[in-house]
Amino acid sequence: MKSFKAFKSGILNLVVLGLIFTSCSSNNEATETESQLEDTLEVQRSAEIDQIDSVLGDLVIEVYENEESSLTDRDSQARDIPECVTITVVAQQGYRQVSVDFGPEGCIVRGHLIKGQIVFDYTRDPEAQQIMINYSLVDFYIDAKHLIGSRSILKELSNENGNPQFTHDLSITVVWPNGVQASREGTKIREWIEGFGSGFFSDNIFEITGDWTAIFVNGNTHSYEVLTPLRRVVICTYFVSGTFNVLRTNFGGIFDYGNGECDNQASFTSNNGQEIEITLN
Repeated sequence: MKSFKAFKSGILNLVVLGLIFTSCSSNNEATETESQLEDTLEVQRSAEIDQIDSVLGDLVIEVYENEESSLTDRDSQARDIPECVTITVVAQQGYRQVSVDFGPEGCIVRGHLIKGQIVFDYTRDPEAQQIMINYSLVDFYIDAKHLIGSRSILKELSNENGNPQFTHDLSITVVWPNGVQASREGTKIREWIEGFGSGFFSDNIFEITGDWTAIFVNGNTHSYEVLTPLRRVVICTYFVSGTFNVLRTNFGGIFDYGNGECDNQASFTSNNGQEIEITLN
């Protein structure tokens, strides 16, 4: 009888242990799935910052080029920015301060609702090969995302390919409507490969390289490096092609914007070979 009780007790213990191990395994799998989902969402949000950053860079460069073309022998560039945007220029000898005001209610610019102000200044020298443009964001929003920061763009009149080039400081904080927050540090080099001097900003195409780091409010840090240049067609809301490498502890992969189509579809292939389709907002 004692042997039977001992046997029954042993069986019960094994069942309990089995349940515990099964529970732990299930919990581990759930935790791992949640972690992968969080990582993927952060990669997607970083891609959204790329999109926002391109729109912001377009605006500063376009207004700067408009101002300079009106003061030089170059053909004056047609204004593509809608009339709901107020541009104010304070001109002094060898200096310009420019305010670009989208108003508290905002304006739609190339499909994006933009609110607030961009204020930039630069020392004007028509003979200079390089010009530093410094700008600040004042109560600034793109598509309901709050952008906070002051940073700079270095314009080079001609790079080694003979094209204008802009080196962007990427220091910025982005706050999504749901309170999610991320900061970015790094550098992007934007080469103006088509459309320069045409008189229209909307026909321009840029190729972008560089590397940067995104830091999320939960402490997660992602590092990014462009592998093939990101192709920015100004009339398209999204990058049309290009890839970059994503690296984080125990996580990484390749983000791919596609093969040239203007759409909101991209993909992320993790280091373990899993491919995830990404829809950009």
